[in-house]
Amino acid sequence: QQLDMESNGKRVQMDGTVCPTTTGAIYFGEPGTNGQHSFYQLMHQGRVVPAEFIGFSASQNPVELPGEPVANHDELMSNFFAQPDALALGKTADELKAEGVPEKLIAHKTFPGDRPSLSLLLPVCNANYLGQLLALYEHRTAVQGWIWGINSFDQWGVELGKVLAGEVRTFLAGARKGAADDSKFIGPTKALLKKYLE
Repeated sequence: QQLDMESNGKRVQMDGTVCPTTTGAIYFGEPGTNGQHSFYQLMHQGRVVPAEFIGFSASQNPVELPGEPVANHDELMSNFFAQPDALALGKTADELKAEGVPEKLIAHKTFPGDRPSLSLLLPVCNANYLGQLLALYEHRTAVQGWIWGINSFDQWGVELGKVLAGEVRTFLAGARKGAADDSKFIGPTKALLKKYLE
C-alpha cells in the first residue's frame, strides 16, 4: 500500500502542471478466501477493479484433515485459480437459462466478465521470493511514475494532514487543561471535538 499509493498518489506532474489522468492504484486485500464476502462481490458485479492474486505453491502450514476432500492449502489455492477465471469469463444470461436458473434471478446472477486481473504464482513464501515480489512492485511503481511524469519519491500529500493533526493536538492539550480555542476548526470538526471531549 505505502509503496504505490504514497509514491504515485499524485495530482501534479514534476513540471508543476496538473496530471491529465488519475494516478496511483488503491491497494487492499485479504489472504485466502477472506475477501470472498467483503470485496469480491464488488469486483465481480460492481465497478471494474483491476485485481492481482498472489499465490504460493508450497503451504506454510500444511493441514490435511481426515474426511476433507483436499488439504487446507489446496482449498485456498482452488480459489486462487478460480477467481481470475470468474473475473475474466463471467457468466451470461444464456448460460444461466441453460442451467435452469429462475428468470427473476438471471439479472442478479449474471456476471459481465472482462474484468482485468493478474496472477502471480511463486514456489514458496520465503525471503528470496518476497524480495523478488517487492522488487517487482518497486520497479512498476517507479516506471508508472516516469510514464505519468510524476515524482514517485516525494510525499507532499501527507504534510497537510500532519499540520492539521498538530493543531488538533495543541487544541486537545489546551482543552484538557480548561483553555482551548476551537476557532480555527470548521463546524463539523468543532462538533466532533466537542463530542470527543464530553
